Formats: sequence, structure tokens, C-alpha cells
Amino acid sequence: MDYAATTPVDPRVFEAMEPFLRDRFGNPSSIHSFGQDALEAVESARRQVAGLLNADPSELVFTGGGTESDNAALIGAGNALESRGNHIITTAIEHHAVLAGCEFMSENGYDATVVPPGPNGIVSLSEIEKAVTDRTVLISVMHANNEIGTIQPIGEIGAFARSRGIVFHTDAVQTFGHVAIDVRSMQLDLLSLSAHKLYGPKGVGALYIRRGTPFEPILHGGGQENGRRSSTHNVPGIVGLGMAAEIAGREMEREGRRILGLRKRLLRGLLENLKGVHLNGDPDNRLANNLNLSVENVEGESLIMALDLEGVAASSGSACSSGSGEMSHVLKALGLPPHKARGSLRLTLGRFTTPEECDRTVGAVVKAVERLRRLSSSGTPA
Repeated sequence: MDYAATTPVDPRVFEAMEPFLRDRFGNPSSIHSFGQDALEAVESARRQVAGLLNADPSELVFTGGGTESDNAALIGAGNALESRGNHIITTAIEHHAVLAGCEFMSENGYDATVVPPGPNGIVSLSEIEKAVTDRTVLISVMHANNEIGTIQPIGEIGAFARSRGIVFHTDAVQTFGHVAIDVRSMQLDLLSLSAHKLYGPKGVGALYIRRGTPFEPILHGGGQENGRRSSTHNVPGIVGLGMAAEIAGREMEREGRRILGLRKRLLRGLLENLKGVHLNGDPDNRLANNLNLSVENVEGESLIMALDLEGVAASSGSACSSGSGEMSHVLKALGLPPHKARGSLRLTLGRFTTPEECDRTVGAVVKAVERLRRLSSSGTPA
């Protein structure tokens, strides 16, 4: 129940990767046949990923994951655009990879405006418009939030950014391969994605850079990826990302309908068996697999540990900040009071989730919540 944190590698993805972990181990930069075999595998994967975005393969840069892609987008474009202006706009509910990237840019001559979402977790175009100045050169708004699953109006924001000549980036780590993305119709200039959220391996991702978008690489060395990202290619990982994208292209729509049905089953079971449970984020305009709940009179971290003892993996926020002891910056941005935010529970489903697992999760959550509430009412720390 924690697919938003990471996903298992699909057996079909592992099967595609395995030869490149053993026999087909060439370096794509080598000119001999072993290297050229690896290079063709990399370029095949590039076509697979680009096809799921309606992008040209030459616009894809393979990276080490979503964080690198986000950082490269912000810093690489920001450095290339500094002669035009020094203002970035982002939102209060971005992943830390974007927020920390904006902080880094702020320490290096840029100003960053962080716009709030509405109480439903959706950022309005009007808030973006109000933040624009004559120095604005870059806007970064995530496609869907990793904690509460709300989907942002990327197409509207993209059209506005294009009309103002502002470079537009989206973090699509949670949506790539799960919902339809068309970088042309959404008028995106930069897009970040990651393999391990899509039943691919960890440690590999990609950055879409629309042809003509100003960009300076943040890694320098051998000049791989047409000079945009130096480093020896992670061939097995890239092959895995490509296969994961190909599978998603075939199965995404059907899989989304199935997972949505499971999410509704899970929510219905929890609401029928527990009082004081509230859904965070928009009830409809959200990822099919995401449930983020506030559970009254329960502390989130205690609930996660209790569920773990029942064999259920869940989260009280994003995996990157889990265990920090701090209130979720996303729930805080929504205006949730601390006692509700600290009682948050994120359940996220995926390709291999079954109806039986949903029912088992309902039972485990009910058992854990009732026990923690009893302890709390008796004066014992929960």
C-alpha cells in the first residue's frame, strides 16, 4: 500500500534488463560491436520513453532519477536564462527535489515565488498569473502531488507560460505511465520522470528538454547525451525504463480503471468501519491509486508502525521525508491544522494490488486505529 514511494520491478522489465547485466555489458560510448550493441539498446529505450510523451527521441536525456532530473531542469535552464531574468515561480506542494532546487537558485542570484494551492490541493492558474513579473523566466509546477495525488492543470499553465515566453517545467514522476501525457498539447518545455515509480529499476530517470529550450548541463565530463548529461550510461537501467514505458503504453488505461475501482473499495471499507476519517485533496481530480486520509485522535507515525507489524506498508507522507518528525509541508499548505496533518495516512495502490489486499488493509487499519485510540484515551502515549 505504498506504491507512491516505489514500485516492484515488473518481471517483464527485469527480463529485458537481465542480458545487459550479464553478457551484453558494453559501454555505449565504445565504437566496437559490444559498445554499439549497448548504444542501440539505449536508443531503443529512448524511443520507447519518448513515444509515451509524444516527444522526439532527441529531446530525451537519461538521468540518475527524478531528483537529478528536477535539479537539472531548474539549475540547467535557470543558468541558461539568467541574462533574461532571475525570477522562478513554483508551488508550496512541490517535491523537495524542486523546492530545494529553487532554494539553491535563490542562493545564487535568483528570486523564487512559492504560490499556495487551494484547500483541495490544486494550484489555480490565477495564482500563477499573479506571481509573474517582467523578470520571470521559469515556472515549475508538478503534474500530480506525491502525497495527496491531486492533478494540476498543467495544460492551462503551459499555454499561459508559452504566451508569456516563460519556460515551463513539470515534475511528472508520479504521473508518467499512469496518466496520459502529451508534451506538445501541454506546451511543456521540461519534464522530469523516474523509472522506479513505473515498475522499473531505481537509479534511472529522464528529463525531456523541448528542442530550442535554453539549457546548460549540470554534469560535465565525457559529453554523453549530446553534451547534456555526462556520465557512462546505466544501460540496464535505461533498458528497464524503456520496457516499463512500453508496457505502460499498452496497459495504462485498463490498469487505471482497475486501480480506481480498488481505491473506491478501500475508501468505502475504511469509511464504513471507522469514524473520524477525512480525505485530503480533491476527491475526484486525483491519481487513481492515491488515498490520503486524516485519522482523528491518532498520530500518523504510530499508525504506520502499527500497520507494519500487521504486514501492511503505508506512509504518513512522502517517503523522502518519512521519519523526519515534521508536519507534512503539503498538508500544511492545504491549511490543515497540526492535529489533523499529524494523523495523516497515505495508502497508494498499484499494478499488483489485489482486492483481497485492500480488504486486509481495511481490517489492519481499523484494528490499529482502535488500539491507538484506546491507548490515547487511557493516557498511554499512542
